[in-house]
Formats: sequence, C-alpha cells, structure tokens
Amino acid sequence: MKVSMDETNNTITKRSSSQYWKSFYSFVDKVKRCPGLLRRTLWKVGKDDPRKVVHSLKVGLALTLVSLLYLMEPLYKGIGKNAVVAVMTVVVVMEFTVGGTLCKGLNRGFGTLLAGSLAFFIEYLADVPGQVFRAVFIGAAVFLLGAAATYVRFIPYIKKNYDYGVMIFLLTFNLITVSSYRVDNVLSMAKDRISTICIGSGLCLVMSLLVFPNWSGEDLHKSTISKLEGLANSIEVSVMEYFYDSEKQANEDDSSEDLIYKCYEAVLDSKSKDETLALQANWEPRYSRSCHRIPWQQYAKIGAALRHFSYTVVALHGCLQSEIQTPRSIRDLYKDSCIKLAQQVSKVLRVMANSIKKKHQFSLEKLSNNLNEALQDLDNALKSQPQLLLGSMKGQSRTPITPKTPKTPNFYMFDEETRISLSSIKSDCCSPVGSKSKEGQGHKKVLRPQLSKSKTMSMITSLEFSEALPFAAFTSLLVEMVAKLDHVMDKVEELGRMSHFREFIDDDENIVVTCERQKMNTTENDLPSYAE
Repeated sequence: MKVSMDETNNTITKRSSSQYWKSFYSFVDKVKRCPGLLRRTLWKVGKDDPRKVVHSLKVGLALTLVSLLYLMEPLYKGIGKNAVVAVMTVVVVMEFTVGGTLCKGLNRGFGTLLAGSLAFFIEYLADVPGQVFRAVFIGAAVFLLGAAATYVRFIPYIKKNYDYGVMIFLLTFNLITVSSYRVDNVLSMAKDRISTICIGSGLCLVMSLLVFPNWSGEDLHKSTISKLEGLANSIEVSVMEYFYDSEKQANEDDSSEDLIYKCYEAVLDSKSKDETLALQANWEPRYSRSCHRIPWQQYAKIGAALRHFSYTVVALHGCLQSEIQTPRSIRDLYKDSCIKLAQQVSKVLRVMANSIKKKHQFSLEKLSNNLNEALQDLDNALKSQPQLLLGSMKGQSRTPITPKTPKTPNFYMFDEETRISLSSIKSDCCSPVGSKSKEGQGHKKVLRPQLSKSKTMSMITSLEFSEALPFAAFTSLLVEMVAKLDHVMDKVEELGRMSHFREFIDDDENIVVTCERQKMNTTENDLPSYAE
C-alpha cells in the first residue's frame, strides 16, 4: 500500500512539473513572438491608412514647437510656468480630423475666455473689506455656477456640441476664482493661462488646417458611397449564391461569405461613426461650389436609412444558411426573374452612389420604372407556376397582382382565394420527411418532393408547404427590399436638393450591372469600398 501511494505521489509530481514547464515554454514562445506581432500590427495600421502616419508626425511636430515656450529662455520669461498648459492643450485638442480639432479648440478657447471674464467680475464684486464676506461670496458663486454649468451639460444640444467647452469653463472658473482668495496676482496668472491656451489651440488649428488636412466631411462622403456600393455587391452575391451554390460549393472557399458579411456589417456598425463625422463636419469651413453650406446631417440620415435597409440584406443572406432549402429544380424556374430584380436593386444603389460621388441628381422616375418592370416579371413568373408555391389549386381563378405605387410596390397582396391557412395543410406535412445527403452539402438538408404515383418526371406539380416556404421567404425579402429602398432613394434625392447638385442628364446613369464576384477593398474608415 505504501509503495502504491509513493508511486501515485511521484506521478502527480511529474505531471505538475511537466505542466509547469509547458506553461513556461508557452510563455517564452509568446514573448519571442511579441516583437514580430507588434511589427506586423504597426505596419498594417500604416498600410491601411497612411494618413495616420502623417497625423502622428504632425502631433510630434506640434509638441516640439510648443515645447519651445518652456525650453527657450526669452519665451519662458514672457509666459512663465504656465507654458506647460500650452503643451497640455496640444495633447488634448489635436485630433485626427480638422472638424475634431476645430470643435475641441474653439470649445476650449471660448470656455477659457468666458470663465476668465466671469472670474474677474466675481473678483471685482468680492473686493470689499472683510475676509469672511469674501470667502462666503466666492463659495456661493462657485456653488451656483458649478451647479448651473453641470445642469446645462444635460441639455441634449449642449451635450452634443459644447460639452467639452462647458467642462473647460467650469474648470477654469473654479481655478481662477478659488485661487484669487490666496493669490494676489491672480490677474497675471489668468492672463498667462488664457494666452498659453490660445497659443496651443492656435498651433493645433494651423497644423490641422494647413499641413495635410484630414476633413471629416470627406470621410463621411466617401463612407456613404462605399456603403451604397457594398450593399449592392452584397445583394448580387447573395442572390447568385442562392441559385448557384450547388455548382460552386465544391470548388470555392468562404470568400463570398466574407464578402457579403463584411459589406453589410460595415453598414450596421456605422451609426456612431456617421454621427461623429457629421458633427465634426459641421465645424469645418467647407462649402459647395455654389457657396452653399453642405448638409452633413443629411448624410447621417442616409446612413440611418441604409441601416434600416441592410436588415433585409441580412435576412436575405440568412436564406443561404437555411437548413431546409427548396429543391434546385424549383428555384431554377424563377431564377431569371429573381436575378433581374436583384440586379435592378443593385443598379439603383450604384446610381445613388454615383450621384453622391459626382454631385449630380438622378432620375427617380426612371429608376422606379425599371424596378416596377423587374417586379412585374417576378410576379408573372410566380403566376405562371402558382401550384409550385401554393399547392395544386385547380379550377380557381387568381386576381392579377399589380404594384401599389411606382415607389413602393407590393406584389404579395394576394386575395382571399389564394391564401393558405394552416388548417389546409395536410397532416402528412408534419410527418418526418426523408432527407437525401449529397457529397459536399452535408450542412444543408433539402427535402425531397413527393412524386405522383405515375412517376411522371416531366415537371413537379406540387410541393409540400415546408418545402415551398424557404423560397417564398426569399422572394418576399426581395420585394420587401424594394419597398425599403424607396426610403433610401428619398433621402438621397433630398440630399441632392439641399446640396444643389447639378441637374440630371441621361448620360449620368451609365451604370453597367454585372453579377461577377468582386474583390474586397477597405478604406481608411474600415468600410468596404469599390469607389476607390
């Protein structure tokens, strides 16, 4: 018994020792890989957006110039120890874009100026004999203005545009007012502080505006174009993969899936970025060629409409991963009409992207007519083989389906005669249906259609409801996509009117639509772009 216990203890000791050395070697291996990983990361950041390298050099140059206030003796004697405040101002105010620098710089400057002026006024009122009264007056002023300024920061408009300025005002006011009780030369201290903040803010503005400027409005403009084109490619690839997946799946990797996912993911994740860029662009002194103010907030509204539209694209992409698929032979019957509709939707998105890019208006009526024609073709295809989707309904008349309006067509308002209720489904639909596994398609289950007793293979005349449902969902999403596209078209058309885009010319919409898979590019905003 004692020998076995000793052997057990030795085994446990050896295991713990081996695990310790494995962990140690793993840690050493990670440490060895850190320099290479850091080098690749730094190279990737600079390669993806070279402007970040330029911005880093600009910040370094600005800090070097402002440090001369402290390093050079003549400048140090003129400003004093408050030269450090200028260095702090450069670090805080210098942003990547001109709009961000202007927003912070002007907020800091005006906040400091207003706080200094108000502090001098409080000092003038409190300059009476008696230290007790002066202390009480200063404490009451600090309390009232501190509470008022903090409450003002909760106002949405102030919070959105001037929150940093109010914070700087509160900080500077308390610093000057409270220091005046103990310091005699508070006037010179406030003057030096205001002058150093103005020097730091002015240097930041000069570096941002004159040395390789990065405009927030330009980034927002390019990202809107790339989102429109990215969604267009997502729709095309999704539809083509839906109808040709069985032919391509054995030869292709997940590149198409990555293309679809990255395109609509960039749109869904762009809310905060669009709002920030639109807010910063409002501070930039940029106007259109006709000297009109560019409506940057309208770009944010277009982004919101695109996010609402992309939800349908996500659902359309989900049809590709559905475990239950309609048989390929049935999908081929409606392939041409569905692909044509997807091409028209993609063309509309590219036309709008081209309109924003070249700053010209587009023909809303012409695009709506093309969409209506594609929808009518899909409707005719569905009515030509109605039993494939709705089951065998002999002897029943069907009402022609027409679009509601040119902008928001809806082809799925079927009448009472063509509706299917749950009670009309056969009981055998709920019974287990055998599945036929195919090589290379083990992750998808395709239900086998029930054949007639006569084994006539010329044409499938009926489908179970569960087999028709996936394709019905796919086609309904295509129609829903057209309806939601109408909101995007309205926002882009409104942008053209507000920005005074040039009038529409027939040659402007020379857009060629193809369904070939395109390579993925990424702009400096991490958005997939095909405009570059």
